[in-house]
Amino acid sequence: MKRALVLDFGGVISRTLFETHALSEQALGLAPGTLSWRGPFDPAADALWRDMEADRISERDYWMARTREVGRLVGEEWDRMETFVRRARGADVASVIRPEAVAAIEAAKAAGCRLAVLSNELDLFYGEDFRRQLPLLAAFDVVVDATHTKILKPDARAYRLCTDQLGLPPGACVFVDDQRRNIDGAERAGMQVVHFDVKQPAASYRRALDLLGIAPMAHRTPD
Repeated sequence: MKRALVLDFGGVISRTLFETHALSEQALGLAPGTLSWRGPFDPAADALWRDMEADRISERDYWMARTREVGRLVGEEWDRMETFVRRARGADVASVIRPEAVAAIEAAKAAGCRLAVLSNELDLFYGEDFRRQLPLLAAFDVVVDATHTKILKPDARAYRLCTDQLGLPPGACVFVDDQRRNIDGAERAGMQVVHFDVKQPAASYRRALDLLGIAPMAHRTPD
């Protein structure tokens, strides 16, 4: 039976904005150290992140709050996450893609697996022309983006949309996401799962490829 690797985008394929604060500060003309919130890298110092993890606010709420905050730091009013991402990351989108992601995607493709992105906000955060700027996305057979479907993970319908488009049963799909709630939703939908650790991306991708039955020698990635 065919199998599929299903990936969230932000944090899983791309590096998080927490990991690229120095790049963001340089792009925005902010002094080094201005952006101090660190999300999963220092939850004790990020009360807003803790609210998100406790389901008091959504992930979109978290990032919109940060978007408005950073906009004010540069003397502007930002009401779209896309503005933050574009201004902070510039035109070179490939520079923030995880090398571990590229290696895993290539290994899965070479092994004959189907590939899908299942995201809550791909175009919302990155802009609708983003896909044309990132050749890596051409490797994917399916892209399901709640920006357009309006069905957010962990709603069971989001996973069903993805597996239906892949033409595979949920059990043949390995889903990778950095948010626990989305992993729980995928498990309820019958998918195999890997809770992605943004602090150990190589180990997370190794686990995903192992679940797909891809031999360890086929997917060496840097730790």
